[in-house]
Order: sequence, then C-alpha cells, then structure tokens
Amino acid sequence: MLPNDKKVRVLVVDDSSMARNLIINGISVHPRVEVVGFAINTLDAKQKIAQLQPDVVTMDVEMPGQSGIDFLKEYLPTHPIPVVLCSSLNLRVFDALAAGAVDFVRKPFATGGNDAFITVLVQKILLASTARIRPAPAAASAPLAAPQLLGGTPILNNVLIGLGASTGGTEATLEVMKRLPADIPGMVIVQHMPPGFTGMYAERLNRLCKMEVREAKNGDELHRGLALVAPADFQCRVVRIGSRYTVSCTPGEKVSGHRPSVDALFQSMAEVVRTPMVGIIMTGMGQDGAAGLLAMRQHGAYTIGQDKASSVVYGMPMVAHDIGAVCIQASCTRISDVLLSHLKGMR
Repeated sequence: MLPNDKKVRVLVVDDSSMARNLIINGISVHPRVEVVGFAINTLDAKQKIAQLQPDVVTMDVEMPGQSGIDFLKEYLPTHPIPVVLCSSLNLRVFDALAAGAVDFVRKPFATGGNDAFITVLVQKILLASTARIRPAPAAASAPLAAPQLLGGTPILNNVLIGLGASTGGTEATLEVMKRLPADIPGMVIVQHMPPGFTGMYAERLNRLCKMEVREAKNGDELHRGLALVAPADFQCRVVRIGSRYTVSCTPGEKVSGHRPSVDALFQSMAEVVRTPMVGIIMTGMGQDGAAGLLAMRQHGAYTIGQDKASSVVYGMPMVAHDIGAVCIQASCTRISDVLLSHLKGMR
C-alpha cells in the first residue's frame, strides 16, 4: 500500500492512440497520479513494466496480438501488479477480472462522457494501488461437486438473503454463488458496476451457478431458486406486499455514494422483511452496506462478512465488522458453507 502523499505511478496500455491520449491527458491532471509511460500492446507492456516499475497499469481488454486477458493469465502469477481495465461494453471484461484484474471502467461511447470516465478511472487507480492482488487460481483438478439441495423444508421458503459487494466482488460473489444449491432461498445481489454490465454479469452467474440468476426488474417477486442482480444506476429495495416480497428498482439519489447501494438494499430489508433473513457483505472500498447490515442484525438477521485475507479490498466488510454488524467472518470460499450450515440449522 502506498503512502497517501506518494504519487501513484501509472503505465497506460492501449493500442488506440486516441484512447491513450485521452487517458494520459486526463489522469495526469490529478495531483496523486503520475503517468510514467505507455505501451501499445502487451509485449510492449511487459518491457515497460520491467523498465518503469509502475504501481498500477491501466489496460484495454481487446488489443492486436495477445489480448489483455491472456496477458493477465500469463503475467500476474509471477509479476503481481494492480491492473485496472478500460473496456467498451464487452462480456470479456469478466474473463479479465477472473484472471486477476482489480477493477474496470467502461470507456466513454461519446465525447460528452470523457470527464466522468476520467473521474472514475482516477478513483479506480488510487484504489487499485491499495488492493490485494489476486492472480487467477490454478485450474482445479476436479470440478466442484454439485451442491446438495436443501430440500422442501417449509421455513426456507420464507428466508430472504441480501448480498452486497464492490471492488473484487464480481469474482468473490461467484465463488459464493457457485457453491450454493439450485433451491437456495430468494436472493438480491448489489454489485457496484457501470451501466450495461449488470445484465451481462447476471447472465454469467446464471450460466455458472445452479440457481436461476437474472438482472432485477421493478416488481420481480422473490422466491426460492432465484437470485436477482440489482441493475446499474437504479436503487434496488425489497418491498413487502402482504406475505409476498418483491423488489423495486427505481432511479433516485445515490445512497452512501452509490446507485445501486448496498445500504439501500439492506436498510429496506431491515425495515420491511418479517421473515428470517441473511445479510452478506463482501470485498469493497468504503463503507456502503455496513450501516444497513447493522440494521439487519438489529432486526434479527444472521449476518456474514468476508474476511480480510480473502478480500481484494477489506473496506466494506471491515467497517461492518468494526461497528458490530457481522455475526461471523469467513473467506469467500467458506461463506457458502457458513450460509448453508445456518440454513440447515433452521429446519
């Protein structure tokens, strides 16, 4: 982790001169960022990283020759360095995150979005300089066994689960979800993500996990076997209608600096849910979700926080733990076991 008064040295990797110039000129203005050089492809990047020793690399996903994804898979296991992706609306971003990139920013599709793009990119660069680098895991010798079904226990039909994450959360959440059975109680997931990506992320989870996963729409009803991903740029809250629970997905002000906000989801669950509930807070910068998780715990929820060792950024779960919002901490690969043990104990 860099001292707060030290500039973050950045290498910009992009085959487009227009994109390089936009990024270099934009981020160089920030007093805590120093652009030490640029590379036009991954081969050039390897040489420049060795030569310039940057603290953070920004990288396009699609480039001529070796892609950014293949670079991450090959390079990060032996040369761990924080990488922030700068990508168009592209499903391959999630492959790059799986390969160990810290975070990503969506490239502007119109010049009017340049300022917002640079603002977010600088935030991600500063955050990446503090992150725990997580190279892609080695291929497992055998695939995960299919999670055992929970079965028809009536009480589990009424349980609701909320999960919130930010930086590092796309892969950490997948680690949890792929270990859960198809008949898991209804879930709502808030993952901080730019517009356009939450639908693709939900499709990825749906493809890789046993339960149904889809991007939430206003009025969707929660039920067993379904996990809803909050859509980007909307606040997602749980609403009670008689004995049923649905979600509201509406525009509106940011909560705790985010839209969607983990706090908005968790606070709504604390306020309206009158059945057993579970709250899970995972890796991410800042404190979004901590206060909401505390409110859930105060209303009887079982709450789980990701531990420091497995968090890319131990921010949100740390604050939640420190204020007493967390019943138990666990690694992202153990959270599913903790959750399932709790649910089985409710029979």
